[in-house]
Amino acid sequence: MQLYNRLSAEERKALIAKAGKERITLSFYQYAKIGNPQLFRDMLFLEWDKLDVLGRTYVASEGINGQVSLPADKLEDFRLQLNTIDFLKNIRLNIAREQDNNSFLKLKIKVRDKIVADGLNDETFDVTKKGKHVNAQEFNKILEREDTIVVDMRNHYESEIGHFETAITPDVDTFRESLPLIEKELIEYKESKNLLMYCTGGIRCEKASAYFRHKGFENVFQLEGGIIEYTRQVKAERLENKFKGKNFVFDERKSERISNDVISVCHQCGEPSDEHTNCAHMGCHLLFIQCESCKEKTDNTCSENCKTVVNLTLEEQKELRKGNPVGVKQYRKGRSPVLKFKKQ
Repeated sequence: MQLYNRLSAEERKALIAKAGKERITLSFYQYAKIGNPQLFRDMLFLEWDKLDVLGRTYVASEGINGQVSLPADKLEDFRLQLNTIDFLKNIRLNIAREQDNNSFLKLKIKVRDKIVADGLNDETFDVTKKGKHVNAQEFNKILEREDTIVVDMRNHYESEIGHFETAITPDVDTFRESLPLIEKELIEYKESKNLLMYCTGGIRCEKASAYFRHKGFENVFQLEGGIIEYTRQVKAERLENKFKGKNFVFDERKSERISNDVISVCHQCGEPSDEHTNCAHMGCHLLFIQCESCKEKTDNTCSENCKTVVNLTLEEQKELRKGNPVGVKQYRKGRSPVLKFKKQ
């Protein structure tokens, strides 16, 4: 019985190319009580592997958070499979605005303590007592009101390349950092202001809206389906698009363009750019914004040191990495002293 991915990214790419089928990238989430997350996880893997589903999904006792890709001709089969699970029946699937057959190259379903790490240890907090969901049209109307404060519940490297007009964009690395910071900043407006929140697909602001209601905020709203669903509705209903720039996504695409505005700069030269990349030095792998000119000059690296390393032979690079665990360093998101034009 196969319960884990066994193919490398390159092997999977070759299979996708050979199959010659268009794939669809989508995301979904649901807060629900899952009695045995590990058993549920294993069942999902067996069912999804049959449908050639790839992607990253987290399962916890509080619910599920999925970001996956699958062959377009298997989409209805995937819906039917989800509908066999009571709390996932007729769940909204957020279809990506831009498609890429290689957005995901492995199927990873992981059991976590929580589907969104919040750092909370409060047994009285009920994530199901959320704020009011609003659609794109309602969001635009509330956004324009003078008694509204709009907050981006994403991290700094996400909001840097795109956000809603007038939004507060916390300079945080993780979701758990944002909750106490926002509460402290907005505490005087608990009763007098509308608190309007958004994130990529809705999962973070769903938990955040419940948290702020728990903390006594009275008028709490969240953008249903997040930026992904907002973009779909704006296009379908011909609404005014109030999102500027790109929407950061957690797959190989790294972002989707929502408007033609470029609101960020290359972290190396300061010229307008909103293209995220990872440093080509695998012992670094720093995520940062890099324009095409700097990419060419630096061989897709973040510093002269990393450029020197990537021009060594593979054997020499492996030798350098011996005994040097990369850990957190490998997954830093856009913060490093080598990035001259990035706020640290």
